Amino acid sequence: MVKHLALHETLDLHELLAFKNLCLTKTTTMSKLAEDEELQTIMEADAAAGIQHIQQIQKFLTNRGDMV
Repeated sequence: MVKHLALHETLDLHELLAFKNLCLTKTTTMSKLAEDEELQTIMEADAAAGIQHIQQIQKFLTNRGDMV
């Protein structure tokens, strides 16, 4: 099992993390502006999934950083 990430993999993960944070910010903001309840529900579910993905990426980066 590989215990460290290559530099390009780490950079890719940081780029993905930044993108996920931007998406979460936009979804959270727009869900409050949406008037349709079904759309709000969809956007809230998307925000919850985004939070989970961000936490998983952060945990992965943190755990891999400890192994280097």
